[in-house]
Amino acid sequence: MDLGLFGKTALVTGSSKGIGLAIATALQAEGCVVALNGRNSSDLALAKAGLPGSIAVAGDVSKPEQAKRVVSEALSSLGHLDILICNVGSGQSVPPGHETAEEWHRVFALNLWSTTNMVEAAKSALIASSGNIVCISSICALEAIPDAPVTYSAAKAALHAYVRGMARPLSAENVRINA
Repeated sequence: MDLGLFGKTALVTGSSKGIGLAIATALQAEGCVVALNGRNSSDLALAKAGLPGSIAVAGDVSKPEQAKRVVSEALSSLGHLDILICNVGSGQSVPPGHETAEEWHRVFALNLWSTTNMVEAAKSALIASSGNIVCISSICALEAIPDAPVTYSAAKAALHAYVRGMARPLSAENVRINA
């Protein structure tokens, strides 16, 4: 398939394994130069070894200062940024009715703050390239799934609200965002 991505650059968060690695692999197959990101350096090194020509930038993007560093290091290697894939997230949480303040914070950090931090950190680079942002979400954001963690569903619903809210101001800067 030719998606017209040859020569584009992409930063994929949460790409040391799973869905993120599959996205990075598909982008590279389409001709993108890919920057991988993950918290675990050994998982990230394995992913990079499987994607020759990619770069790897370790960091926990749920923390604003690390998100800024990840973007800065990726830009140093890539030169510019065309695509940001916000993939960090996890649906693992406590059963409904067992939520704690700590669990709410943990799940929102993974499923919402990681995206808001990355969009903020990469915004000027994406404006410069008229770039694109794709935020990986879940059906849990849109409908009540029996036994799905309430913390996860709420965080993904907040992600959808964030994307809808950011779509107009980013589009005024020629940047597209979708979930």
